[in-house]
Amino acid sequence: MANPLTYLVATPYLTGSMFERAVILLLDHNADGAMGLIVSLQTDMPIGDLLPLAKGRAEQAFLGGPVDPQVGWCLFERPTGEPGEVRLAPNLFVTSSLEVLEKVLQNEGRFMLMLGYAGWGAGQLEEETHIGSWLYLESGPELALDVPPEERWNRAWELLGVDPSTLVAGGAQA
Repeated sequence: MANPLTYLVATPYLTGSMFERAVILLLDHNADGAMGLIVSLQTDMPIGDLLPLAKGRAEQAFLGGPVDPQVGWCLFERPTGEPGEVRLAPNLFVTSSLEVLEKVLQNEGRFMLMLGYAGWGAGQLEEETHIGSWLYLESGPELALDVPPEERWNRAWELLGVDPSTLVAGGAQA
């Protein structure tokens, strides 16, 4: 797989939290921290009710994460050529620009409008991974675009080749 994307897959230890059964597309991860978008948490809010420029659109918004839920992000499959879009893979782009979103809505391609994002401070994601909250998965954009949202967590575990019910509490202790 050329240039795979990195996803975070919530382990069963996050049951009862907002990240229960979450699959997060990691957008940035460096010494200062990390950020990503939850691609598995679809809301029941039509985007047409959220944005005047999407009036009449019935697609449901996603909760991208608990940080800045008033800020919208858009994952989409067809480039617009507008400044403000970031290419993640050959057929996956991201933006927080309203101008780009307007073009995305005019295109025929698939997209996901997300409210907020998931963020971690310096060393926080590493610690959460160490204690067993998350597993890293390298996969393509099809996990975010082709798999129905309610099936993404199970599909991620299939791709990992792990049955989540067999995990032992405690995370990596070595």
